[in-house]
Amino acid sequence: MRYLFSIVFFCFLTSCSSVRVNYDYDKATDFSSYSTYNYFSDIESGLSQLDEKRLVRVLDSTLLSKGYLLAEEPDFFINIISNEFRSSPNNAVGVGIGGTGRNVGGGVSVGLPLGNSGIQRRIQFDFVDAQRDALFWQASSESGFRENASPSVREERLRAVVKKVFSKFPPQKK
Repeated sequence: MRYLFSIVFFCFLTSCSSVRVNYDYDKATDFSSYSTYNYFSDIESGLSQLDEKRLVRVLDSTLLSKGYLLAEEPDFFINIISNEFRSSPNNAVGVGIGGTGRNVGGGVSVGLPLGNSGIQRRIQFDFVDAQRDALFWQASSESGFRENASPSVREERLRAVVKKVFSKFPPQKK
């Protein structure tokens, strides 16, 4: 019984939402040639105005700490795209009963979902070279989202997303 409880508890912990990030970039890009950035003027992020301001503020401070400056004539532009979706539980526990007797067999199995389906937010960051008008770096993050969260919780969640997304920017050459 203790073993079963440990497995269920572990599944519960792994089902908790964290920030997941996928990266892609052009390997031919020399990231050291970029030092200034700005945002597309017609950006439609899909975020509320307040969340967009929070995200831009956190993004500005993160890029500044990495040595990038906000400029009117930038080396690259940033586009932000966001959407929300309801996720289904990823984990389930199967419970089965079976039996056999001589040439007869039978069984019953039930799948029990673990965790709640929740609202997830996907935020995609596109970095576009200003001279070539070409995408050179992209990151897509997924994380849990609560519509009724307080402003401080929303900002902290966005800060966690930006920290995770930009932990590997610029990419290191191997």
